[in-house]
Amino acid sequence: MNQIDRDRINQKTEHRYMLKRFCAGVKAVKNHSAKSLFLLVAVLALALLWYFRGVIFGYDTFSFLIADMDSLMIPLLVLLTILILYVTFVFIGTPWGSTRIRENMLRGGIANHAGEAPFLISVFKPTDKKHTGNARLMVWEFDPVSIPLNIWEDHRTGIEAALDIVVDSIKYGKGRKTILVYGVPAECELPSILPWTEQTLSQEDFVLVLGESLSGPVTVNLANIPHILLGGSTGSGKSVLLKLLLMQSLHKGAEVYIADFKGGVDFSAAWHKKCRMCFDEADLLTTLEQLVAELEARKQCFVNAGCANLSEYNKATAKNLPRLIFACDEVAELLDKTGRSKADKELLGQIENKLSTIARQGRAFGIHLILATQRPDATILPGQIRNNLDFRVCGRADNVLSQIILDNTSAADQIPKDVQGRFITGDGTVFQAYLLDEQML
Repeated sequence: MNQIDRDRINQKTEHRYMLKRFCAGVKAVKNHSAKSLFLLVAVLALALLWYFRGVIFGYDTFSFLIADMDSLMIPLLVLLTILILYVTFVFIGTPWGSTRIRENMLRGGIANHAGEAPFLISVFKPTDKKHTGNARLMVWEFDPVSIPLNIWEDHRTGIEAALDIVVDSIKYGKGRKTILVYGVPAECELPSILPWTEQTLSQEDFVLVLGESLSGPVTVNLANIPHILLGGSTGSGKSVLLKLLLMQSLHKGAEVYIADFKGGVDFSAAWHKKCRMCFDEADLLTTLEQLVAELEARKQCFVNAGCANLSEYNKATAKNLPRLIFACDEVAELLDKTGRSKADKELLGQIENKLSTIARQGRAFGIHLILATQRPDATILPGQIRNNLDFRVCGRADNVLSQIILDNTSAADQIPKDVQGRFITGDGTVFQAYLLDEQML
């Protein structure tokens, strides 16, 4: 693209910007009393200009000139009135600091091939339910000038510097015509430690709370998203997050089954009393067989009762069947067949088969998987299981691990290497997980 083409595109873009600012100004006057007052002042100033035009332009004392001068001045005043109103609406519709932000975007290399930086359309408070948990959260709405969303994600740190904020998420606006940047002032970063309290437990059934993002609590409803995959490198805090989810499940009346092949050392005596622990493959297979048998029994009961899921069945029959949670702290250690004997491989194949059945059918019958691992690749975690783990969370990780867990490198890009308990979900939400005191179990 040559310079002439760039200048032509830039000129058209500037005209479009002015029109958008004018429209934004008209909208702002309708919705904001303070901006309506500013317009009122401008209108009063124009009214005074019209009324005292003779005094202002010095021909009111010459009566014989008034008619002739008015015939000349009125068209000019009409044009001036239109111009002043247009400029007023443009001024009202221009967000504070938009020029500085645009320049900072250019300095950070956030521009299209024509050299145009994104144009800030408006700044407002979010109204959707998901993003109202933090009173300081704001939305910056941009005309993306044809820069796709993935490029915005790649330049997240540059956007944070340009806006002087911490970005919570970046999304398309309505119709994908705009880009919405959700963020808070730079001094409002997530805490490095977030203690769990009893008041944090959700009262909704069956909602589990993971932590706090910039936009508020991060939760997962097992009634809608039945299975969870937790990933992260050693020391990222995934075992603590796993225990947090299991603790909440116990408080909500679920039966919890835990596979731990470290002899149970990672789980205190309180866990052994309240959960069904499995310490070897044979015991685990027996447990999974029991869970699958329960799944089949519930299936028949639901058919007989004409119910589609556990919630409907419990409401219709008042039997209050509990949800069943199966958890494994390091599923890769369990399913890795490398160097195993033929008999062991057959046993692991049966375990995989039972896990696959639960992963495919467990949602409706209230049987859930929460699997944690460092390396859930296809050779370790079969596709039938992995593809059904809809809710994915990753802590500190390298590019490869992040790609395996989330199908992108966002964990490697956005999780600080020196922070424990910081995670990112599959939809790009970064959060600090609650730190569980196991004495509260």
